[in-house]
Amino acid sequence: MNEVLSQDEIDQLLTAISSGDVETEEVSQVSDQRKIKIYDFKRPDKFSKEQIRTVSIMHETFARLTTTSLSAQLRSLVHVHVASVDQLTYEEFIRSIPNPTTLAVINMDPLKGSAVLEIDPSVTFTIIDRLFGGKGEGAKITRDLSDIEQSVMEGIIVRILGNMREAWSQVIDLRPRLGQIETNPQFAQIVPPTEMVVLVTLETKVGEIEGMMNFCIPYLTIEPIISKLSAQYWYSSVRRGATTENLNILRERLATVEVALAAEIGNIELKVRDVLSLKAGDIIRLTNTRVGDPMILKVGNRAKFYCRPGIVKNKLAVQIIEKLEEMETDEFEELAAEEEG
Repeated sequence: MNEVLSQDEIDQLLTAISSGDVETEEVSQVSDQRKIKIYDFKRPDKFSKEQIRTVSIMHETFARLTTTSLSAQLRSLVHVHVASVDQLTYEEFIRSIPNPTTLAVINMDPLKGSAVLEIDPSVTFTIIDRLFGGKGEGAKITRDLSDIEQSVMEGIIVRILGNMREAWSQVIDLRPRLGQIETNPQFAQIVPPTEMVVLVTLETKVGEIEGMMNFCIPYLTIEPIISKLSAQYWYSSVRRGATTENLNILRERLATVEVALAAEIGNIELKVRDVLSLKAGDIIRLTNTRVGDPMILKVGNRAKFYCRPGIVKNKLAVQIIEKLEEMETDEFEELAAEEEG
């Protein structure tokens, strides 16, 4: 803050300078000690440090979800984490990625415009090699994707976008959709070259192969929710947690989840050689089940109901007759074995 000198202070200062007690260079040095912030008009900062930090937190959640889903799908150890979050021009982003590469143009509904998810070729071909039954040794391949490979990567990207929707749920009900996949960065001009973007760089490791995934979001796309990218809004959203509205949303989503139902007539233990010798017409005697006993209806791996078999409109069916106490499958089998003994 600049201070205003009184007339007496000005007189004393002039007297000190004329007498030689204070050098004029010292006075000029003191007056020149101002805080100057460098501003580049070619790269204007449109995201504050707090907003960048919030974007980083959101995508750390995205990285954890992607780690879990890709590990399950590829049946390999996958690790994804946020390496950096930066703001730069779209032209700088395009110049920083290889050609060819995997560029997925993402429609960011309900936000306007699109974003870009770029997957390094080493990661792309490692994923493809794993899904095709290999050991994930595709890191040295650099070429365009074939039609089959592109179709496989579309499935991977769609699953990744599901994780993105969940990671953004505290800020907006994002419904990202895959537009198209490009391999040449010059064909993915979603905004003018000088437009500012936020770039989330994700270090990705599939097995022993390491690479990068880059998620590029233009400022024009994220601008409508820029006020929500603050720590105060983020943590207040997290604390809202178990409100009635959120619980209703959870119920609606759980209601659409598919689960496997299995009606179990009975079970028996057989040696492997007996199983290998089975042929059509053989009869297997179930040791723990009697004719007329109700069947067990399992939801997933849990025995939940007693039921009876029947036919409805010429199709096999079961009728639930009683609810079982909740127990693990192993516990139920132990109980059945004790009764048989």
